[in-house]
Amino acid sequence: MKKLLLHLILILTALSMLIPFLAMFLISLSGNENIFTDYKNINLSFCAYKNVFASIPVVKYFLNSLIVALAATAGQVLVSALAGYGFARLKFRGSNILFFIIILSMMVPPQVNIVPLFYLMSRLGWIDTYQALIIPAIFGGFGVFMMRQYFLSFSKELEEASRLDGCNCFQTFFKIALPCAAPALASLSIYTFVMTWNSFIWPLIAVNSESMRTIAVGLTIFKGSFREITLWGELMACACICSIPVLAIFILGKRYLINNPAEGAVKG
Repeated sequence: MKKLLLHLILILTALSMLIPFLAMFLISLSGNENIFTDYKNINLSFCAYKNVFASIPVVKYFLNSLIVALAATAGQVLVSALAGYGFARLKFRGSNILFFIIILSMMVPPQVNIVPLFYLMSRLGWIDTYQALIIPAIFGGFGVFMMRQYFLSFSKELEEASRLDGCNCFQTFFKIALPCAAPALASLSIYTFVMTWNSFIWPLIAVNSESMRTIAVGLTIFKGSFREITLWGELMACACICSIPVLAIFILGKRYLINNPAEGAVKG
């Protein structure tokens, strides 16, 4: 009975999260005139999507966001994994102080860094380029902290065995530690991708030309073009388009979140 009740609660919780997405999709297929008044007789069509693609360069915005999000995710995962492994497994002078500074950086709101970051990007000549959108997103204290905590629990037996086999520090990291850290890497990848994909303030400031706009900026400007009436169909179509990569990256990384590659690697 308890198991049945638990499953019922989980099903209801899942439905409560899925219903808004279903409503968003149905509204995107509906005419703007009957969304809230005659919802029982909604005429489903893809006109809203056609209007969006005809009004703004959605494909260009989408590709810009995809390039930035994938590059920033790959960069941050690699940098955070290297730094996290170094702080967790290597002992060097000043490591605790340096890690404390990284933790302090997590407490600073990102809006505080916008002005100095913009000044730095302008001095480098990176304004309105992919570099300005990607490079700042690669470095983050949260990723370093997360990977350090994971590598602190990394099996010493595996590390010692790799050294007995003649592996140096980098070989141990890339051949042993990194594959075993797949769950942590998947979590960090999903988090970084979603945060970068949904980033709005910095791309709005760092990008001037329409050809370099990310999808969050482009669709927000498109929404701001509504004057007399809000085009709910087009607005929900934009939301559906924005949701596709986030859902895809979660589905692809789900099995790495559940499975632990290190399980059974060391016999108890």
